[in-house]
Amino acid sequence: MFTIMLKAKLHMARVTHAVLNYEGSCAIDGELLDMSGIRENEQIQIYNVENGQRFTTYAIRAEEGSRVISINGAAAHLAGPGDRVIICSYAHYSEAELENHQPALVYLQEGNTVSHTSHAIPVQMA
Repeated sequence: MFTIMLKAKLHMARVTHAVLNYEGSCAIDGELLDMSGIRENEQIQIYNVENGQRFTTYAIRAEEGSRVISINGAAAHLAGPGDRVIICSYAHYSEAELENHQPALVYLQEGNTVSHTSHAIPVQMA
């Protein structure tokens, strides 16, 4: 049996571009892709903190160090420049893999610079 688990997350990324007349996808700074382990062409989920929109697309590599987060194609109707988004990827893990699985979490601040990384989501307090 396989379980779908969070693989990677870019938390509170700031959308820098929204390009409607583009083939589709989400361009992400190559350094952020590498740090999170999200691969080019990998399916991602994007959660828009500003308006509640949630959508699926795939990741493409933007220039390393550019801090670009570009929502492209039809998804450009769902997020625009300045919006804060959470970008997640998920993977299927076997029972054996689950024993040691920890997601790669990358927390971003203004300018899409990394504030810190982690492998555990904080416990939610009441």
